[in-house]
Amino acid sequence: MTATPPTPTDLDTVTQQLGRPVRGVRAIAARCGADGAGHPSVVETEPRLPDGTPFPTLYYLTCPRAVAATSTLESGGVMREWTDELAADPDLAAAYRAAHESYLARREAIAHVEEIAGVTAGGMPDRVKCLHVLVAHSLAAGPGVNPFGDRALELMAPSWTPATCDWSPE
Repeated sequence: MTATPPTPTDLDTVTQQLGRPVRGVRAIAARCGADGAGHPSVVETEPRLPDGTPFPTLYYLTCPRAVAATSTLESGGVMREWTDELAADPDLAAAYRAAHESYLARREAIAHVEEIAGVTAGGMPDRVKCLHVLVAHSLAAGPGVNPFGDRALELMAPSWTPATCDWSPE
């Protein structure tokens, strides 16, 4: 996936999606819509926010329908199950560590922030903590990069996919 600079309309849309002003958005990392040209679903944030705060969450899920579907999945408690699976499956652990390294490499390519060096988000690489981050990573990076983000997207498919998303700004 290719991140694109946000337009003023994109920033207005993300502000509506989040219900608050946007902070540190540097790119639109993924969009909803059958052709991938709809409203933003994931933003890529600066590693340091405008007020100087280090911000480890590079990819932030913004589409309200995606957030709701992810929250529903989280409420079922899959994170604990997947963390247990991660501890027992060396191949899965290696794939998840590779996702962690990919995330770090992308953020480091944008800017080095010493306070968050080596820290990703979502629990990577040792546990599954926040599916919102992992889903955002999968949407931004594409399939095959984050195994738990990909798995979450598969489980969300009956209720939400980027291609079928019907959210629209007011």
